[in-house]
Amino acid sequence: MAETVEVLVEGGKATPGPPLGPALGPLGVNVIQIVSAINEKTKSFEGMRVPVKVTIDPKTKGFDIKVGTPPTSALVLKEIGAEKGSGAAKTTKAGNITIDQAIKIAKMKEDSLLGKTLKKRVLEVTGACVSIGVTVEGREPKAIQKDIIAGKFDDKLAE
Repeated sequence: MAETVEVLVEGGKATPGPPLGPALGPLGVNVIQIVSAINEKTKSFEGMRVPVKVTIDPKTKGFDIKVGTPPTSALVLKEIGAEKGSGAAKTTKAGNITIDQAIKIAKMKEDSLLGKTLKKRVLEVTGACVSIGVTVEGREPKAIQKDIIAGKFDDKLAE
């Protein structure tokens, strides 16, 4: 029966100390090897806490690492360089992202967003912008969503 360890680590900065070391040590695996593999897989999420699931085969001591992704809103805030969203999303704006940044986030979250196409996933990302007070291309996200649906960005959204 495979053992599973689930932890929340800072992107690219996992250490053999708690919470990983004490959880992995008793399983008889090379903790340093697992930590370096986690850091390699999470380096693109530097500065954010990322869910990581390590599955270990107790017979072979082999392991598999699955990295979750931070929430869409956290990725948007990282793009604009803000700690948190606007407290009053309708009146105060926290920042602005470009359609290219929205596409980048949609690609990062590809496995966990519901949209089956890049276009639909970008609509989800712009939807997250509505609630945290972030504009897209200098305009309200809902206006950009209408443009996306109308096909204005289809050249960029081709898969």
